[in-house]
Amino acid sequence: MTQVDGPWRRHAETQAFLAALARAGHRGLFVGGCVRDAVLGRPVGDVDIATDAVPPAVERIAAAAGFRTVPTGIDHGTVTVLADDVPLEVTTFRRDVETDGRHAEVAFSDRLEEDAARRDFTMNALYADAGGALRDPTGGLDDLRAGRVRFIGAASDRIAEDYLRILRFFRFHAWYGDPAEGIDAEGLAACAAGAEGLDRLSAERVGHEMRRLLAAPDPGPAVAAMQASGVLARILPGADPAPLPRLVAVEAAADPLARLAALGGEDAADRLRLSRAEARTLDLYRAGLSGTQGTAELAWRHGPEAARTIEALRAAVFAAPLPATLDEDIAQGAAATFPVSARDLMPDVEGAALGARLKALEAAWIASGLTATREDLLALPQR
Repeated sequence: MTQVDGPWRRHAETQAFLAALARAGHRGLFVGGCVRDAVLGRPVGDVDIATDAVPPAVERIAAAAGFRTVPTGIDHGTVTVLADDVPLEVTTFRRDVETDGRHAEVAFSDRLEEDAARRDFTMNALYADAGGALRDPTGGLDDLRAGRVRFIGAASDRIAEDYLRILRFFRFHAWYGDPAEGIDAEGLAACAAGAEGLDRLSAERVGHEMRRLLAAPDPGPAVAAMQASGVLARILPGADPAPLPRLVAVEAAADPLARLAALGGEDAADRLRLSRAEARTLDLYRAGLSGTQGTAELAWRHGPEAARTIEALRAAVFAAPLPATLDEDIAQGAAATFPVSARDLMPDVEGAALGARLKALEAAWIASGLTATREDLLALPQR
């Protein structure tokens, strides 16, 4: 039997909780992302545990073993068990009773196979016991190792249960898919056929998935597949994925908002429910993309990171090389200080004329390459 070694195997409090479940006659299995990422040797985030114990039993067993619990999703079978500093999301085996494309009515089960059958992708239906022995009821291990994102059962059925799975399909392909393997044809066809169902999702859910997709090391192939299937136009009309590969090649770091700016599209802030801060950053990137400010001026006005990002966006969108003196220009702009203040002009110039004069001198300073001195600028004649 395949063994998987995750950090949860060496966490004494987590093992103690699983032992408490076992003493009470119940199964407790690690499931989902923590197993998937452990198999790949990637950092493990949240720890999810599936069990045949119903929520009241989980709470009782945890309390008897000295653990605190929080009923985070008890109607759907989830209890958070606080094991030292690690929150364990403990969920009873479930099967779907009724779904409407957004929400599911579930019934508790004592069968792992039923719990696995209601999950989205085979790679997310991997389970491991306390000792790391792997349970793979849907063939997810082979898919994971091959970089193949595949729906469990009929892709169209899984999508009809929750249309958010369309976006999850592309996100998981961006993070776990093998570009050489290509995207799963059945899944892609089902996403195209079910794309209209995306209209039923909230902007918050759509935005959350898109942020995570665009944070992938290279989201380009997945977003191109979204365009080919009609999904991209459904959630972000007018978006064009062509610049994404070029941006990935020249960007200093993965920035989902910069990648969103490269995509373009209509009303992105509203359609993806960006926060005010995110919307301001997106506006900055898009203004810089279409603006004429030089690198040094960008760095002076917005800081070195924003200047570097905007120049990368320009290179990607206009299929041009990065400026040859990018680093030098950024350093110059970041260190520059406009040498004239209002005090230098008063009392000879006041009121509206003062603001106009400062603006004119600033323009002259920028035109000089941020090199004109205070004396140079004050000697300029007024117009």
